[in-house]
Amino acid sequence: VGYAVLVFSEAGIGLLLAALLVSYLPVIYGAWSLRERQVASLQVRAGSPPAAGNIIMRYHRIEGIDADELWPAWEEWFIAIEESHTSLSSLVFFRSPQPDRSWVNAAGVVLDAAALYSSSVDVPRNPRRELCLRAGYIALRRIATLFRIPFDPDPAPDAPISVTREEFDEMWGILSDAGVPLKPDIDEAWKNFAGWRVNYDVVLLRLAALTMAPYAPWISD
Repeated sequence: VGYAVLVFSEAGIGLLLAALLVSYLPVIYGAWSLRERQVASLQVRAGSPPAAGNIIMRYHRIEGIDADELWPAWEEWFIAIEESHTSLSSLVFFRSPQPDRSWVNAAGVVLDAAALYSSSVDVPRNPRRELCLRAGYIALRRIATLFRIPFDPDPAPDAPISVTREEFDEMWGILSDAGVPLKPDIDEAWKNFAGWRVNYDVVLLRLAALTMAPYAPWISD
């Protein structure tokens, strides 16, 4: 009798586990699909491979200098991936349907675009842009913590970053040649950009390495 009870218990537990797995599949797919729709939309604005400078230049040519509609949408996206990718950690490794896309690259490009707007482009200060930046680096840090990726939670504003001054100056020249209005002091702009970038620089590059993200300037290059 005891053996029969054990067999039926094991069978019941197996069916329960199978039901739980099946019920989780729509949840996982829904979170992945939500993430990837936003990643796909970025290609229109940032090109392929995506680059922060492309966002600024396209908005300058088409929709006006500041990407006002961009920041609230990506702030919500960062909040969503923080919740989904820390509770369903396998999502971190789910790749995009197109080989040249990556959620890590998308996150980095949006954060770099926001940091460049705030530091270098001659536009009024935009609180939604800065809230998007904060939501972004908090989300990446939470995901990095899940995978025990080490980072400094309170970096100094002048701590080293992976983007060099030469790369920043090159970007400044590209934006200037495209007619984007830039702030008058390039040294101050570099200081402010680095002060934003330092908050997500390490976790961004290490998540790109962890997920084997495709090439993107300043992220997985």
